[in-house]
Amino acid sequence: MPKIGMEPIRRAALVEATIAEIGAAGSLDVTVSKIAKRAGMSSALAHHYFGGKDQIFVAAMRHILTEYGAEVRAELAKAKTPAGRAQAIIRASFAASCFAPATVSAWMTFYAQAQTNPDALHLLRIYQKRLRSNLTDALRPMCEDPQAAADMLAALIDGLYIRATLTGPDANPEGQALALLSSLTKGAA
Repeated sequence: MPKIGMEPIRRAALVEATIAEIGAAGSLDVTVSKIAKRAGMSSALAHHYFGGKDQIFVAAMRHILTEYGAEVRAELAKAKTPAGRAQAIIRASFAASCFAPATVSAWMTFYAQAQTNPDALHLLRIYQKRLRSNLTDALRPMCEDPQAAADMLAALIDGLYIRATLTGPDANPEGQALALLSSLTKGAA
């Protein structure tokens, strides 16, 4: 007989184990069996809850994006001006939590998976749309074309994140993004 209330706990354990396994492997070259073992359950149970490795991975990225969203909301809550809102989004995008080794591996895998996995691509598009929407809203009072500026800044954030993960902490992606924000808004930031 199944234990009542265990499903959310087991799902969360599998998501955390997936992130940890991807972090250890540096890619999605992990098995459901390894993920399940790290979570302390059978691979049959992992398959029961998610169906397969791709579905577990997408759930893991949803978890990472939920944490990122919380980071963005926390930074936005401190912002008092439109420039402060744009800066808050940039700070959240380069928060220390985004650079945890397992999180970095999951993001890099996510970008690659989005090329072949429709669910991963859908999730990536949601992330990109929310990032652009938040930036556009913040930039609207400061720019002549806030959508174009938001598109450029969003692309820069993703690009600088990738570069920083590959080159190390000396890259200062947050500073580079803030400098571009200042130039896009003619110093209003």
